[in-house]
Amino acid sequence: MITFAVCFALLTVSYFTYGRYLEKMFGADPSRAVPSEAAFDGVDYVPLPKWKTFLIQLLNIAGLGPIFGAILGAVYGPVSFLWITLGGIFFGAMHDYLAGMISLRNDGLSLPEIVGKYLGTGVKQFMRIFTVFLMVLVGAVFMLGPADILGNLTKFTELNLGAFTIPNFWVWVILVYYILATLLPVDKIIGRVYPVFGAALIIMAVGIFFVLVTGGYSVPELTTFKNMNADADKFPIIPTLFITIACGAISGFHATQSPLMARCLTNEKQGRPVFFGAMISESLIALVWAAIAMAFFGGVEALNSQLADNGNNAAAVVDLIANTTLGRVGAVLALLGVVAAPVSSGDTAFRSARLIIADFLRLEQRTLRKRLYICIPLFVVGFGITLVRFDVVWRYFAWANQTLAAVTLWMVVVYLHRKGKRCIVAMVPAVVMTFITADYLFTSGQMLGMDRTAGAVLGGVVTAVILGFCIARMRKNEKSAT
Repeated sequence: MITFAVCFALLTVSYFTYGRYLEKMFGADPSRAVPSEAAFDGVDYVPLPKWKTFLIQLLNIAGLGPIFGAILGAVYGPVSFLWITLGGIFFGAMHDYLAGMISLRNDGLSLPEIVGKYLGTGVKQFMRIFTVFLMVLVGAVFMLGPADILGNLTKFTELNLGAFTIPNFWVWVILVYYILATLLPVDKIIGRVYPVFGAALIIMAVGIFFVLVTGGYSVPELTTFKNMNADADKFPIIPTLFITIACGAISGFHATQSPLMARCLTNEKQGRPVFFGAMISESLIALVWAAIAMAFFGGVEALNSQLADNGNNAAAVVDLIANTTLGRVGAVLALLGVVAAPVSSGDTAFRSARLIIADFLRLEQRTLRKRLYICIPLFVVGFGITLVRFDVVWRYFAWANQTLAAVTLWMVVVYLHRKGKRCIVAMVPAVVMTFITADYLFTSGQMLGMDRTAGAVLGGVVTAVILGFCIARMRKNEKSAT
């Protein structure tokens, strides 16, 4: 358990060390005006207490990522601990903190608008379409998935009203909730319900942690970088592990959620606990779940077999572990984890889509009628997606998520360079994630399926081209400043 303990300690200490370093480098100023004051509208720009924004941010960014992604990543062995830890600190927490703070400094603008400001109009137009599509995709999947789980649990999938039957009953229930959570002011539903679910997510992880350290479990140590995946040839560590474990290490989806809380912070010093702290918390949750997944079944090989027997369904593993180790309380918390967590990410995904569209249309959102102009088409499309088989489409979500992270990192690089700050903290992760996503695009059997060597070479070429584009962008900024 030494590897696990060291990784857990590094993640915890990073909040007080690297997090503070980034805060100082960025120049967080508690006396500076924030969007919740300057642009207060009672709907999206609403000041909230720090503890509440932290829990909302954690639940916004978490969903099922730190649980399901960590379990699926654990099949690669203890090397997954390394990615969760180093990725969580130097990639994810840095990405979340700086992206969130840049949004805070830009009046809480949505991600595509910020990216466009620093990477150019062409990238902004692409990001507007790509990000809205991704948000509707997330919302639709996190509508259908929990509905299926609730249907299986209750054995009730349709409501019979005599001559009229409502099919997909739970989909409709979640859809109604989504509509309310997306339209109503942030403090009415999200501000009240999310802290409860966020606390449940933490309590569940704490419970699993104590079971892990006191229950006599043997957590594998990192003694080799060997890929322990049962199908290692098909799923190499580079790039597949970096795509599989996203939310526990770095996730572009987080940067779409940060503007929601950037509009609710009451001073800039809250950025470190809310943005950096929430990401570190998510990495700790992912580390705990990766460890218990390996230990509970008696090793990585047994975990591979367990997942194979359940069709790679991480939900079955979560249910078994939680109910066995935590009893009835675990059953309740597991339900919150596999139902409430994705529902909460789904509704904020739709809310993010509304804000992104409102930002580029410059359509104020104080008026309910104008919120409806945007929301009705979004929900029609989202519901339509739930009627389509989504198992194939979902395979591409993780790649799209990490691609979004790479774009966000390049935006952070250009921003830091323009402000005369140490852009190297973002440039190295940006280069790595660009290569990972490009390599996966070319070599994965789910994507183009090219020869691994050729794909890696092409991935390197794409990375070099994008690096050159961003360097040119930074030099252009230098010239315009002189």
